[in-house]
Amino acid sequence: MDSGGDLDAKIEVLLNTEKQMRLNGDVAGTKKAVTEILQLCFDARAWKTLNDQIVLLSKRRGQLKQAVTAMVQQAMQYIDQTPDIETKSELIKTLNSVSAGKIYVEIERARLIKILAKIKEEQGNISEAADLMQEVAVETFGAMAKTEKIAFILEQVRLCLDRQDYVRAQILSRKISPRVFDADTSKEKKKAKEGDNVVEEAPADIPSLPELKRIYYELMIRYYSHSNDYLEICRCYKSIYDIPTVKENSAMWIPVLRKICWYLVLAPHDPMQSSLLNSTLEDKNLSEIPHFKLLLKQLITMEVIQWTALWNLFKVEFDNEKNMLGGSLGDKAEENFRERVIEHNILVVSKYYSRITLKRLAELLCLSIQEAEKHLADMVVSKALVAKVDRPMGVVSFQAAKDSNDILNSWAMNLEKLLDLVEKSCHQIHKETMVHKAALKV
Repeated sequence: MDSGGDLDAKIEVLLNTEKQMRLNGDVAGTKKAVTEILQLCFDARAWKTLNDQIVLLSKRRGQLKQAVTAMVQQAMQYIDQTPDIETKSELIKTLNSVSAGKIYVEIERARLIKILAKIKEEQGNISEAADLMQEVAVETFGAMAKTEKIAFILEQVRLCLDRQDYVRAQILSRKISPRVFDADTSKEKKKAKEGDNVVEEAPADIPSLPELKRIYYELMIRYYSHSNDYLEICRCYKSIYDIPTVKENSAMWIPVLRKICWYLVLAPHDPMQSSLLNSTLEDKNLSEIPHFKLLLKQLITMEVIQWTALWNLFKVEFDNEKNMLGGSLGDKAEENFRERVIEHNILVVSKYYSRITLKRLAELLCLSIQEAEKHLADMVVSKALVAKVDRPMGVVSFQAAKDSNDILNSWAMNLEKLLDLVEKSCHQIHKETMVHKAALKV
């Protein structure tokens, strides 16, 4: 009891000192008084008194901004030294309420909320943690370091993905431009000061920009895996593959390159997929995994692929990728793989034939006539192919319907070619006649 009374007496003396300093506008003196009050409470391990004093000091009339900032920063150092989770949560909530709505302590508030959200997550309250994190719009904080902002937004995205809120995860992820990871950090330091606004240093536990880039794309892979958007997943892995720290270590880039190859194979045929496929085949590192080079080469070679032979060749590799730690190939991947091979085969047939019977097409694809027609129709609907099916005759035509202007243009071209040939023929006949006449005169 004596020690409690002694603490109260010391605090009372310091409160009077703080009042005098504050009324005199002495910034240094006020800051010293408030931090000493908090230090006394902390030394005595009087956590309730500490919380009460923080609230009391922040609400005093005409309290200086610098004093509130110093007080919040001082109290934040005590968070890790609290005896239990309840005391820790109470102290964070007190500091949170004190810093709410105050721009000069917005960074401290963001850090406090991040700590509180982590506690909630550890307790299993992922929804509460996600809601807490979304209260803070760090992208508007001018004084916060760029890496800390990115790390905070990535944490918001991760929590949304953990509670399967994919719409909000996408909205939050758009706050980060992928170009920010390629920025030159050496130039950033020169622009740190803008007027009176000094950009704070990021805390030591914030990852570097290349590491944040990897985390960002891993989260985006989780997002795109939800909708089985294989091409976007492939592009995310390609971005991870291009990180210098990954590319320097073969143990890191080989698994990533394998996934790039698989997702390229699973992605539906379109110009972006073709471009990525060709650029990946040109990569010298692909020679380290020749099995995958063979797979990609088969997809760009204009020859019909035998599905059963291909599946027997790559089934073990495919299953390994699915079962590997961190492997994100979906349950429908095998079915999608077969669909891609069928699509490739239909495109090959369309290159070589202008017209083909459905029966012959089904034979080439190793499918029933109904399945072949279904896959062909799906490709026409997705505009990957131009084709017409004459069902009564059972004939497929791969020739595109021509516009009336195109038909007229082709006629004009044909007439021009015909007249050109007639003119050349007349010229040759005239030449032969002249030569013959000259020979007769001799």
